[in-house]
Amino acid sequence: MNNETTPRQTAITPEALAHLGDGRIAYVKPIRSEDLPTLFPQAPQVAPGLRLFALHAADGTPIMITDSREAAVANAWSHELEAVSVH
Repeated sequence: MNNETTPRQTAITPEALAHLGDGRIAYVKPIRSEDLPTLFPQAPQVAPGLRLFALHAADGTPIMITDSREAAVANAWSHELEAVSVH
């Protein structure tokens, strides 16, 4: 048996995420149109089966939805946010 210690994984709190990058980081996440009502209840109905892209604040707060990753990144830049991708 190996006696070496393994790195301990620590959960990051939503508050810590909100301050990540001094509030300047957002992430782009691909979603399905079927997930739209859960993330953006105020959004109009969209046909099922579409691939969309959601821009979220670092703490997970949804900011906007679009049909292209490039538009999500451009929106982040227009709000002076650094966009990162998650899969």
